[in-house]
Amino acid sequence: MIPNTYPTLNFDLGETADMIRETVASFAQNEIAPRAAEIDRTDTFPRDLLPKMGELGLLGITVEEEWGGTGLGYLEHVVAMEEISRASASVGLSYGAHSNLCVNQIRRWASDAQKARYLPKLMSGEHLGSLAMSESGAGSDVVSMKLRAEKKGDRYVLNGTKMWMWITNAPDADVLVVYAKTEPQAGSKGITAFLIERDMKGFSVAQKLDKLGMRGSETGELVFEDCEVPEENIMGPLNGGVRVLMSGLDYERAVLSAGPTGIMQACMDVVIPYIHDRKQFGQSIGEFQLIQGKVADMYVQMNAAKAYVYAVA
Repeated sequence: MIPNTYPTLNFDLGETADMIRETVASFAQNEIAPRAAEIDRTDTFPRDLLPKMGELGLLGITVEEEWGGTGLGYLEHVVAMEEISRASASVGLSYGAHSNLCVNQIRRWASDAQKARYLPKLMSGEHLGSLAMSESGAGSDVVSMKLRAEKKGDRYVLNGTKMWMWITNAPDADVLVVYAKTEPQAGSKGITAFLIERDMKGFSVAQKLDKLGMRGSETGELVFEDCEVPEENIMGPLNGGVRVLMSGLDYERAVLSAGPTGIMQACMDVVIPYIHDRKQFGQSIGEFQLIQGKVADMYVQMNAAKAYVYAVA
């Protein structure tokens, strides 16, 4: 990541958000950016960065202080997501899946006992989190999912898969929020959210997706073969999983929108110095009106996107 050397808009996000930006930008520049190319080249998420993010309070940024979190809002979460993604889109995507799709959902819907059990290690970075919703043929049409959870005594037995193309952090996740059908005939009113642990019997990770981009954010398929999950691992109301899911996606869309704005900023970080350094016909290419127009369009689109994301957050 290259520090800004050109004027930027003042969005007046407040002292707290500005402090978060400064802290995360410094961390990302020193700890993530120098390794960004290697992270994508090796197709591996750098787990050693997770505890460092935990020390900064970034993994539980929206979690209340009483549970050990930072107790901030989605605006601050967006700012953190943007600066991490600016240094590495891969790390940013995995960070968003962990801190928002997993940790924030547990914060919003888990029982006190579940929060006490799962949040500490997720927020410290000892554990990596994920969310599993999509299946083959059940992406946007989530009600068509086929993963079944059949009640047997005080447990639910899960059978099925979660699609390998969409489950971020799946290959290495320790805790996953997983949605399954508990009442198949009930449609949208028969889906339940479960908290799944990596070492549960009958749970495994199958193929890992070899992606074109964001390779350092691992994606894989989840397989459930007679996976026994204690009834106490139901998160939120029984058969109320669609409400849990959809309400969480509202926040997910806001926070993860900061990933692209971070990538846009990273592009500007490269472009601005380049158009001054690159010489053609005896002058910097940045002095040509055509180049100035292109860069101006980039700058306007980037700041319009940022303004929209900040307003929503």
